[in-house]
Amino acid sequence: MSIDAASLRAAAPAARRPSHRTRRSAVSSVALHSALVFASLVAVFPVFWVLVVSFKPNAKAIESTPTLFNESSLDNYADVLSGSKGAFLSWFGNSVLIAALTTVLGVLMAATTAYAASRFRFPGRHWLLLSFLVVQMFPFAVLIVPLYNILLHLGLQGSVLGLVLVYCSTAIPFATFMLKGYFDSIPTDIDEAGRVDGLSPFGVFWRLVLPLARPGLAVTAFYSFIVAWGEVAFASALLSADDRSKTLAVGLQVFVQQNRTEWGHLAAASVLVAVPAVLVFYLVQRFLVSGLSAGSVKG
Repeated sequence: MSIDAASLRAAAPAARRPSHRTRRSAVSSVALHSALVFASLVAVFPVFWVLVVSFKPNAKAIESTPTLFNESSLDNYADVLSGSKGAFLSWFGNSVLIAALTTVLGVLMAATTAYAASRFRFPGRHWLLLSFLVVQMFPFAVLIVPLYNILLHLGLQGSVLGLVLVYCSTAIPFATFMLKGYFDSIPTDIDEAGRVDGLSPFGVFWRLVLPLARPGLAVTAFYSFIVAWGEVAFASALLSADDRSKTLAVGLQVFVQQNRTEWGHLAAASVLVAVPAVLVFYLVQRFLVSGLSAGSVKG
């Protein structure tokens, strides 16, 4: 059957013609971009101002008519890093150790639990997932006293391991739900092919499923790291009162005294605390969107 050439020429421009419903007027486009720029400025300005204050002496940090650069120097950073204003390096080491252990243990336990909930049907499976959901409903402040008593009976109160276990108990429920949704999106044919090749259930999980779940693992690792890195309430209540046993988030309280606040040193320390979190985010940012979207499709 022949097709008329004139009909093809008439149909071609129509196929390329964009739909009027996808067009945005100039006024709405300007309003949308203006709103986005304003929201970005509102979000970025406090961080920018903390960065500016970190270079100022305490007397100039809270001027009634603040200036952008006034007697700026690196003295605040030198004081913080030298230890003359608190044991910053000890706090940093404690925070890195606690955050690293929380990330590794949290991701490992959440991944195994999520894989079991996704692939296997066992008694109490739904109740297990429901208990994770219920745990997330309680504010952290309500859990401090019972967790303190548990660690006290276990002999872990005031120790790094006790705090790591507490952080894992708060990070694992969300991480398990996230990874379960991601494992649900991975075809079960991969598991069956692995078992045909002679792999054990753990071998299938470790060698086949986990490499495919790297975006989901990156999201849960970043979440576990942030939970441990910037948390204050549990660290203040459960760690030893020794100054060198504190984490970074708790150690910043040294700069806020009863009669005065050392704003310059506090801002400098805050900038230094934010640097590792920014680096971790930079390392996992390419996985965040795909991991979050995949984990939210199925649950």
